[in-house]
Amino acid sequence: MSTSTYIDPRVLRSLGSTQLRARGVVEGVIAGIHRNPHRGSSVEFAEYKEYAPGDDVRHIDWRAFARVDRYYVKQFEDETNLRAWLLLDSSGSMGFSWEDAPTKLLYASTLVASLAWLLLRQGDAPGLVTFREDAARWLPPSSRRDQLEDLCRLLDELQPEGGTAVERAMARLAERVHQRSLIVLVSDLLDGSDELLRTARVLRRRGLEVAVFHIMDRAEWTLPWEDMTLFEGMEGDGELLVEPDGIRAAYQRALREHLQRIEQTCRASDIEYARVLTDEPLEPVLISFVDGRRRGAGRRR
Repeated sequence: MSTSTYIDPRVLRSLGSTQLRARGVVEGVIAGIHRNPHRGSSVEFAEYKEYAPGDDVRHIDWRAFARVDRYYVKQFEDETNLRAWLLLDSSGSMGFSWEDAPTKLLYASTLVASLAWLLLRQGDAPGLVTFREDAARWLPPSSRRDQLEDLCRLLDELQPEGGTAVERAMARLAERVHQRSLIVLVSDLLDGSDELLRTARVLRRRGLEVAVFHIMDRAEWTLPWEDMTLFEGMEGDGELLVEPDGIRAAYQRALREHLQRIEQTCRASDIEYARVLTDEPLEPVLISFVDGRRRGAGRRR
């Protein structure tokens, strides 16, 4: 499926509430999964196959038919009762955006709501933790009917402010979670602290599944400014007047090392890692995540 069929991130602001944005993303994800040629049993996400004579017509997904004009049959697995903790960074730096891209927080909120919607579709129980330096809000995991509405309401109330406290949120979660769960961290990881990565590794060694979505604006990599520019810290870090051309090479080298360290640590600890740019459609990111978990479930059988 061409990425042109997915929601352009530039229109996310115009789609209103988080739940409305997530609905459009989820529809694109489901259509994309239907057209994915790879098929296998899945524990974590609902599986579909193209209809064949003899299949139970009661299991035809008519919404999928309306979208792609082909018949697909739902393949039901036993309820997984998976508890998923979705951790969202709402610190000041998540309010950054450049040109037409959405803010990192708007993009990340849509990603979190879309994940929650996909989990609820298969009978799992998503919960939400939003965090920054001076505050955190918790919505315990649940598969109840109004869980998505409550989760999206919390997301709609978020404002990016304050410093980052990723490691603190992860440490508090480590104290609470003692059963089979999926932990999903969505953050720009500007601090990328060793303590955060150590906590993630501890959770993984306990048998919990851990995934990281690293949210970045493309301008944070390219440093597109040319003239003398005043940079202002979004988390109370002061101001810096510099000429971008004079620091770009050194900045990108330091950033590359920072990103490589985070990714390599995650890979070495069997933590799923995805770096996501806010000017790219969300649907392919989620399809890749779903497909990766499907293949991982097949390997564990």
